[in-house]
Amino acid sequence: MTETTDNATQHRNDMYGNIESRSEDDPNVSALIPAATVVLLRDGVSGVEVLMLRKNSKITFGGMWVFPGGKIDAADYPGGEVDANNIESAARAAAVRETEEEAGITVASEDYVFLSHWTPPPGQQKRFATWFFVAKVQGAMDVAIDDGEIKDHAWLNPAEALRKHGEGEIDLVPPTWVTLYHLSLKASADAVIEHFGQNTGITYNTRVVPAASGERVAMWKGDAGYDEWNPDIEGARHRLAMPQGGFVFENTVERY
Repeated sequence: MTETTDNATQHRNDMYGNIESRSEDDPNVSALIPAATVVLLRDGVSGVEVLMLRKNSKITFGGMWVFPGGKIDAADYPGGEVDANNIESAARAAAVRETEEEAGITVASEDYVFLSHWTPPPGQQKRFATWFFVAKVQGAMDVAIDDGEIKDHAWLNPAEALRKHGEGEIDLVPPTWVTLYHLSLKASADAVIEHFGQNTGITYNTRVVPAASGERVAMWKGDAGYDEWNPDIEGARHRLAMPQGGFVFENTVERY
């Protein structure tokens, strides 16, 4: 089946493209690329702050503000041998490597707390299945970007980052936006680490479907419309609506 997208009403940061399938087994679906990212936190004058990097406009996720991260390489696996049983170890190693390469910051992998795992919906677009970790850093933390792949950086309060996105000042893809939303509910870096250290990370297997209103909706497990790929079914909500005017997160099922 094919879902069409009205680009005139699609949010500029809706990264998912046309959804052409509802199965990973369909031959036209792009293979998942394992990836990892790390959310680096510190306490600032306005509360918790997170390190954000702006991607070069000419590469994947161009112009977006993201967390340090990238795809998992074969060398990131223990012994250099790709093994699905060691994927979390490889993800942690990749997150360490990418953070050093993109921001010049080194944080030991054992200091990472598992935050979430994101899988995009089936489609032809490049798809990164991404592990998200969170870690607290101490001190000033000099950030060193290459001015190539990464063009800018900033330590932002999560609520302020969401405000900037809502006003069109910065671009955020949905997984980054949702992560910032959950971070914005905590008052300090320690509160974030304590909370997610005690709670199992959430798995986001994303399904994107246009609602009858025309807006595109990303849904996750627990949403009343998730199983049927129908955002117009009434009931529980675990979704991100992506109208042109701005993202709207609804959650009545997952506790964070």
